[in-house]
Amino acid sequence: MRIAMWSGPRNLSTAMMYSFGARGDCAVVDEPFYAAYLAATGLDHPMRETILAAQSTDPGAVVNTITGPIPNDVPHFYQKHMTHHMVPGVSRDWMRGMVNVFLIRHPARVIASYAAKREDPTLHDIGFAQQSELFDEVNSWQGSPVVIDSTDIRRDPDKMLKRLCKAIGLPYTPKMLSWPRGGHPEDGAWAPHWYGSVWKSTGFAAAEGPLPHVPEHLEDVYDAAMKHYNRLKSVAL
Repeated sequence: MRIAMWSGPRNLSTAMMYSFGARGDCAVVDEPFYAAYLAATGLDHPMRETILAAQSTDPGAVVNTITGPIPNDVPHFYQKHMTHHMVPGVSRDWMRGMVNVFLIRHPARVIASYAAKREDPTLHDIGFAQQSELFDEVNSWQGSPVVIDSTDIRRDPDKMLKRLCKAIGLPYTPKMLSWPRGGHPEDGAWAPHWYGSVWKSTGFAAAEGPLPHVPEHLEDVYDAAMKHYNRLKSVAL
């Protein structure tokens, strides 16, 4: 089974990659289109040159890798993907062979977390509009794809991971609830900038508290993102 997990940044996506990587029967890959995205857009992200040097900037080569033999000769392949990396010109046909899942998080939490690492995120930066677009595309091919909310996972990881595994036809194992401290061998080159908290973890963080305040100058981004979030939340597990 090849699982493509689609989210924006700061969505519990790295912890989910660690969770699947802890299964023992599942290879993982961390945002394989990141360098291709930076090359195509010219955006100045943290550690840009390091990322461009670490990954292929050719989307076709990336597709060949993620649809080719599964690493480590295991039966399953979990792929952590950012929705905003699917820029115009990048083929999406390969997604038809994936079990596509959409990982969502409340925009207030995403904006607060992203802004702490990179100031003033745009709607494009946080991926909500692209997530909604990809959801519609997958829905047209495969029927309504699975959607899961990171808040629900943190509230009850065992329950929600069982529900997720059942929904995609993958046997559940409690190994998914914990992982070694210090990161994963497949972490992307950008990990030193973004993954500080999850590197210190050995499992999912506790349930989240009240929603954070959204700065006034980001309220337009928040309002636009909420429309997409509420739509996918309505069909979440």
